[in-house]
Amino acid sequence: MPLVNDPYYCHEQIPIPPAFPDILKQFTKAAIRTQPKDVLKWSHAYFRALANSEPPPVKDRLEVPISTQKIDTGLTPGLLRVLNNQLAALKTIPVTVIEEKWKDLSLPMERFQELCRIGNFVGTCEWRHFLAIAASDLCATLAETLKLICELLTSDPEGGPARISFETWLDFYRYLGKLDDISDAHINHVITYLTFDIASQEGMIMPRNFMHPECPKLNPRD
Repeated sequence: MPLVNDPYYCHEQIPIPPAFPDILKQFTKAAIRTQPKDVLKWSHAYFRALANSEPPPVKDRLEVPISTQKIDTGLTPGLLRVLNNQLAALKTIPVTVIEEKWKDLSLPMERFQELCRIGNFVGTCEWRHFLAIAASDLCATLAETLKLICELLTSDPEGGPARISFETWLDFYRYLGKLDDISDAHINHVITYLTFDIASQEGMIMPRNFMHPECPKLNPRD
């Protein structure tokens, strides 16, 4: 067997950064919470994000698959939250950047392309519009879609009222309503009903407002 001329090192000669054990600990916890399909690809994206001082592709908690999803696309509310944490600050964004983050989570490209087709996203798009269409892909009704969007965007703690500004909510409602061919007259009817709640909540809205039995359905066909 040929001799190797490379020098040998003992552990005392190899400097280990003091923060390294904690980095590995946080990485392990993140992997357990996120449960990535492709660990190698996800690990590369995780450390690339840390190196670039960007939010890593990490779920807030371990997620149980939902049963109300229209079809199994691989996307979940938790993964959509990950994407929003990474991309929301960019507002208008190249579609290729969304695609990169999508691939980091090993989500199916066929579904990404379908979402882009629905939104007519070419070149660049508004992140909130992609978020809206992706959320609608996870929900059976428009009300459930907007409830999920509230939960993704709220500053309230998990399990809280999930409040967001009415202006933001209305922007999502009008955008999705346009895709669903909901008339302006019906949208204005819903807004009129919600006016009192919004006025008493300092311009904020929460799911219980628009999901109340007395509130007109957000989509009359649901």
